[in-house]
Formats: sequence, structure tokens, C-alpha cells
Amino acid sequence: MAEKTKRLVVIGGGAAGFFCAVNAARLAPHLEVIILEKSNKILSKVKVSGGGRCNVTHACFEIGDMVRKYPRGTNFLKKTFHQFFTTDTIQWFEERGVNLKTEADGRMFPETDSSQTIIDCLLREVNKYGIEIRMSSEVKSVEEDPAFRIQNPEFRSGEIGEASQLLTANKFIIELSGERQLTADYVCIACGGYPKTAMFDWLKQLGHTIEEPVPSLFTFNMPGNNITQLMGVSVPDAQVRIMGSKLNANGPLLITHWGMSGPVVLRLSAWGARELAAGNYQFTIAVNWLTGYNENSLREAMQGWRFELATQKIANRNPFGLPQRLWDYFLLQAGVSEHMRWADLPAKEQNKLIKYLCAQEFAVSGKTTFKEEFVTAGGIRLSEIDANTMQSKQVPGLFFAGEILDVDGITGGFNFQHAWTSGFIAAASIAGMSA
Repeated sequence: MAEKTKRLVVIGGGAAGFFCAVNAARLAPHLEVIILEKSNKILSKVKVSGGGRCNVTHACFEIGDMVRKYPRGTNFLKKTFHQFFTTDTIQWFEERGVNLKTEADGRMFPETDSSQTIIDCLLREVNKYGIEIRMSSEVKSVEEDPAFRIQNPEFRSGEIGEASQLLTANKFIIELSGERQLTADYVCIACGGYPKTAMFDWLKQLGHTIEEPVPSLFTFNMPGNNITQLMGVSVPDAQVRIMGSKLNANGPLLITHWGMSGPVVLRLSAWGARELAAGNYQFTIAVNWLTGYNENSLREAMQGWRFELATQKIANRNPFGLPQRLWDYFLLQAGVSEHMRWADLPAKEQNKLIKYLCAQEFAVSGKTTFKEEFVTAGGIRLSEIDANTMQSKQVPGLFFAGEILDVDGITGGFNFQHAWTSGFIAAASIAGMSA
């Protein structure tokens, strides 16, 4: 067994932290690797993601297409994905006995449909390379050891060159909860996003700038709206527009007991994260429940149905394939009697029905976040990180990975891909520096 001559401390026991730790330990056997996790759970987002199946990545194999799935971090990701991309993620897990499958919408899951498969794979790597995991270890501060500066005057913030190869022991002092202390040669911060700016204070002390965090991937609250009585009803393809803005998205829509959710809403919340936060989550949306139609084309189609389905009751003949409960709701809103036939549909009620189907407006007041899958927009300013190494441009030997950076994607495996990519690049860089 190789003698451990250098120490890497990874802060955060999530996907990015584990991926950095296991790859660094594999690539640099002389590294002692310690993972610090502030809670008593590891890989908690991996566990709950994708309904407990873990949406590992997305079957997108063109970097130009992939980066368009990230509201923030596009240019940064263009560089990182050239080093470790979806194909690399798939191969990495396959080499360790975990095969991934692709679903119709492009999301990729383990063939077992269980997130535990991914967790077990990562834990096997942890055990294989003798990585230490310390739970309930909250980091209070990370500081450069003053003695290190005296011994290594070549190191100046923002001047990271060949001197990076000369790191000596105890470069960092890490203060932990319970008045504990740990030293490290390299630190990778992969602790996920924080919902409040104040929670980044310990990182600001390292000289980094924080892009203000705001929630991303949230659902829309519609208090008092009667559509919530249809909770559980879903439509496979709807278009949702935020009135007074350029924000719109298409995709599956789910009605909940508090409002609306589903991929289309989550997607919209990601793209509109900052704009919607600025408006205190008070806005109006317009929903087109029939994306194949607009108001004019639907009016033309209805003229045909008035003849084709003339003697049939409108309530019994829903020509759109909409869920029956939703169709009944539209008829009630438009004032169409359950006994009315298609031939007898008055122009006034028809116009109302067309409006509800193609451009129904809803007032949104507030949001609901996925607690376990909570994602933030914001974090460490990307211009302060070298995308080729994930190393801080301010502090040599300090690395970042995952959601702590100002990068976030829509739903569909994109946030995990960023975690694997940034974790791997940091690991490879640390292994190279420590050789």
C-alpha cells in the first residue's frame, strides 16, 4: 500500500464530493482522502433523485446541445464538458458494473431503477481506496496556514503557476464544529448550494465573490384556485408562458393540491429563477393545454367537430385526449351544460372554451421547493475558478465542485452531470499537482 504523503479534504458528502474523492484516491494512491459531511447522511440527493431511481445524466452527446440546458454557467460548461462528458459518465459507471438505460425523454437511470445502485457503487470505491468519511462534521472555516506562506513565498493569490507543484504539508487549516481542527494540503469544496447569502460567509473569507443565491426548480402556488381540486391530473405536453416576460416552456404539467408542478413548471422556474425572485413570486401564467393548437386553429377545428359529432354530447366526446376530469372542468368553466350536444354549442360558450384550452390564465402567488432536491441559482462566481482544473484563481490548492458554483441546470439529469464533471476534473487536477 502506497505511503500517504499528502492529504485531500473534500467538504461535502454529495455526488460531486464523492466523485472528486474516489477519483483523486484512485489516480493518486499517495493521497490520504477525507470526506467531511455536516449531516448524518451521505449522498442524500442521489438517494431521492428521480423518485428514488437517481437520474444519473441525460442522453445528450453534443456539448452545444447540452449546455443549453443550463440557465447559468453555459460558457464555463463548454470548457468543462470537453474534459468529462456524458459519455465518460456512462463509461465510468459501466466499468464498475453499473449499466445505465435511457428513457423516452432522454433521462438516464441505472438499469435497476434504484438510486441505491449508484450509492453502493460509490461506497465500494470509497472502501477500495481507503477513503475516510467523517459525519456530523460541519466546517466553520477554511484558512491558509500562515506558516505555509512563510515557507512558500512563491504563492500569491491569483498567481498559480509552476509553484503549484511545490505544495508542502499543512497548507490549510480547517476548523470544524465541536472545536475540532484538521489540516490539509488540498481542499475541494463540494458542499452543495446554500439558500442564503450569509451561509457563504466562510467562503467569502477565502477571497471569493458570491453570486446571490435564489431558489431554482420550484413549483407554482395558486392559493384558492379551483383547479387545485383536480390534484393528480396531468397532461403530457402543455405550454406555460409567464405573462409580461419572454419566459415560456413546454412539457408535462401536473396539477397539485397547491397549484402546478411537473417538468414544464420546474423548467420555467429554473430559467426564470432571478426574474421571479425579483417579483417576490407574484406573477400570472398562461397555459395552452393543447400545444398542437392556437386559438385560431382550434376555432377552425371546432367548426368541423360541430358537424362530425353533431348529435353527440360534448361532455362524452372529448376530441383532444385530455383527462376526463380536466375536460369536465373546462366545460364547467365555459358554462357548457353536461347535456349539450356539439351541434348546439353557442358561439359565446365556444369562445370561452377555446380561451380556456389555449390560453387559460392563472395567478401565481408563491412557490414550493423540493426539499431534498432543492437547487439554487447562485454561488461561487465562475470567473474566479479555472474551468480547466476547478482550482480557485485566488487560492492555490483550493478547488470547487458541484452546486456550490454558480451553475445550475433544468431537471433531467443535468445537475448531476455537472457534479460528475466538476468532481472528476478537480480530482484529476489534484492528482496531477500532488504527484
